Amino acid sequence: MQVSISVRHGNLSEASQEKIAVKFERMTRIFDRLTAIEVTIDLEHDETPAVDVRVSAEHKHDFVAADRSNSLMGSVDTALHKMEQQLRRYKEKIQGHRGPRRDPTGQDAETEQDATEQTDQI
Repeated sequence: MQVSISVRHGNLSEASQEKIAVKFERMTRIFDRLTAIEVTIDLEHDETPAVDVRVSAEHKHDFVAADRSNSLMGSVDTALHKMEQQLRRYKEKIQGHRGPRRDPTGQDAETEQDATEQTDQI
């Protein structure tokens, strides 16, 4: 997975860029099918830096999160949190749509209920 950081209207030290890259690399713990992470930091307004994040995942469109706050690392942390929430929701959605629920015996839960109801009627 590739993390690219670009800065507009200013410069960011290598140490800060590395720190930000490490934070975003941890997103693979949530969703392991990430292919690229693009972080854009806009320093046009010194008092309120903006952070835009675009994450590409396999078989899915890009996820996008943005934030603007009083500090650069605060903006990074908030944008990271927003992105993590999007990835968690998407992961829950795709895991929840795998078909009918199954019980540990391997039978469909709905069929088992139908069979019980039919036995009660007899």
